[in-house]
Amino acid sequence: MASPTRRLIAPGIAALIGVAILLGLGIWQIERLAWKEALIAQVNARIGAAPIAAPGPETWPALDLGAVDYTPVTISGTFHYPAETHLYATVSEPEGGAYGGVGWMVYVPLKTDQGWWVYVDRGFVPDDRRDPSTRREGQVEGRITITGLLRKPETPWSLLRPSGDGAKNEWFYREPARFGAAAGLPAADLAPYTIEADATPNPGGLPQGGETRVTFANNHLNYAITWFALAIGLAAVFVVWARARLREAGPR
Repeated sequence: MASPTRRLIAPGIAALIGVAILLGLGIWQIERLAWKEALIAQVNARIGAAPIAAPGPETWPALDLGAVDYTPVTISGTFHYPAETHLYATVSEPEGGAYGGVGWMVYVPLKTDQGWWVYVDRGFVPDDRRDPSTRREGQVEGRITITGLLRKPETPWSLLRPSGDGAKNEWFYREPARFGAAAGLPAADLAPYTIEADATPNPGGLPQGGETRVTFANNHLNYAITWFALAIGLAAVFVVWARARLREAGPR
């Protein structure tokens, strides 16, 4: 018959493995915390830099979009309003003007002076001003210079939130390649990024630029504390349980 101590070996090994896994997850979250804080610092430094010329086609094959996300850029050209497209948005705290609530970000392709295209997020419009005919003043004609933040495309991440519907001109993710395909723009001449316009007012107040949110979820410290607490809890539960088993098996 196995001794009481030997009977604790298998549960002890299982508890040890569990504690090791939980500690590993906690350490991983600490590493993620350091990565996220470095990313936030990089983006904040990037946003404060002077605008540069928006990257042209000669740079696209080697362009690291993650490394240039949120970079201030400037570009000149002419808007092609018939290809205006709309990205669903909710603005709870407007920063570029008075409009907020449920609405749409207005993306319009700009034909640059060099002949290539880039989608510009001109800003927010409320749902009842989505139709361009309700804000004709804001459709600036002729050559224009745009300053804003370069943004990398978004990847659809939820089965419950579809990418969008090109036929209805409704989108839920920032996908310039799909915007361009739906509008019939030449893929080879379309920038793989978008530009979010700054808060320079448009005639009539719409679209309302300057609504870029530079925020990052950073809950890694809370996650790390949770994993470490679970590791301590599991170890404590095993110790209490093991002591109880040993007492039960002791002399009566």
